[in-house]
Amino acid sequence: MSRALLVLMALGWALSAIAQTPARTPRTLSGGVCGTTNWVCVAECIDSECVEQCMREGCEDAMARLRACTQKAGCAPDDTTCSARTCGGTCQRAFEPAPRSPEKERPRPCSGFQVEGHRKGLEKVVGRWELSAATLTAEPKEEPAPLDPKPRSDYARTLEVTPEGCFLLSTKLEDGTLGQGNALDVRAWGTFAVTGDDKVVLRPKDGQAVGQVCGKPRVFGLSKGKFLGPRYTFSVEEDTLTLVADDPTQRTFQFQRVKGEGGEAPAKK
Repeated sequence: MSRALLVLMALGWALSAIAQTPARTPRTLSGGVCGTTNWVCVAECIDSECVEQCMREGCEDAMARLRACTQKAGCAPDDTTCSARTCGGTCQRAFEPAPRSPEKERPRPCSGFQVEGHRKGLEKVVGRWELSAATLTAEPKEEPAPLDPKPRSDYARTLEVTPEGCFLLSTKLEDGTLGQGNALDVRAWGTFAVTGDDKVVLRPKDGQAVGQVCGKPRVFGLSKGKFLGPRYTFSVEEDTLTLVADDPTQRTFQFQRVKGEGGEAPAKK
């Protein structure tokens, strides 16, 4: 067998292996640890089903160990310091990394944000919205899956859109998810890009997970995450914003306008 033929055969095997390799590495952490990988995954979610999947990969075992420790220690449900005080080592091993965060929080990431280009229809979406319902993932069928009327309370999700075209998508993870005394607000922000009368692409630029972990203030920077930038059709009827995924799933998300604190509808001229 000639050397050239051997080289061609080896190249063919290599290309075949690449073709069978997943295009994207699953977002998991080894050793049952919760960390930035999980928060990036959560930052891309809108519905609770997606958040639960992100928390299931890597965090489930860590949270089970932490929960067992606090139960054995007899921590009272309203004692926010017991977990760090009596189960500090278990808590530190559950999250990655443990030391105080070097990154500073960006409380107003949309401040100074400027977007050039098409903005027709953006004025209808400006304000603050809270997720109220979402379709469940199901096998394709003729009729769309019904909206789930009861999203998890500890996965409260809000979407804020500014007149400049910046969006801020926030998901709250409380102690029911992260273990007693722990809480994070996972946020992604970027461009709310209106591409037509009823089309929009969320183009995240950055993100942070901010809160208390193991009794210490933490800021996890998510800028190294690969955000997806999903595309939707959208509609606004009175105080209801509906996003429908522009893909074969046609998943639907409904938001209700939050009154006050910047959530008022723009004044009509």
